[in-house]
Amino acid sequence: MRKPEPSTLEAPPVRLEPMRAEHATDLEAAARDGELWKLRITSVPAPGETHDYIAQALQGQAAGHMLPFVVRDLPSGRIIGSSRYHDIVPAIGRLEIGYTWYARSWQRTHVNTTCKLLLMTHAFEALGARLVAWRTDNYNFSSQRAIERLGARKDGVLRHHALRRDGTVRDTVMYSLAAGEWPEVKAQLQYLLAKARTP
Repeated sequence: MRKPEPSTLEAPPVRLEPMRAEHATDLEAAARDGELWKLRITSVPAPGETHDYIAQALQGQAAGHMLPFVVRDLPSGRIIGSSRYHDIVPAIGRLEIGYTWYARSWQRTHVNTTCKLLLMTHAFEALGARLVAWRTDNYNFSSQRAIERLGARKDGVLRHHALRRDGTVRDTVMYSLAAGEWPEVKAQLQYLLAKARTP
């Protein structure tokens, strides 16, 4: 697998752009739509924490195990959320997609499916990934349903695995999609997006 490098991925009406320090104000505004930092099961930065959030993401990028993006709504030009590749292991062709969040106004819309289609297409077809994975909090049921709708398979649960922002310890639900499963999943996601656009 080729090492992921900063790239712009686009499928109207959204564009994934490489995260930069100057995105802090826009990301903070997006997080205010729904006060997303108040959710104990996500990693959305609270007001005043966005610069550090971006700095940590870019440190991960420099170290080679992360590649963070911001999500831009093309019709409005607004930044509406974020996602990234993480736990990138080129030697075995594996990466994960996570740290995903969207302003509340954009949740339960075409945005997540479009962004994940872009990220998976790039991972499997441009980078040559053999497996794409996801992880989520055991109590983040909406995230679990969203991952399952993408066609990923549930691998299992890692118990007592990671700290939440409130200091409690979560179990982590793991999902994955192998390269051989990608063509059928891609066709299904394209079908769902086309169906959503049909009046």
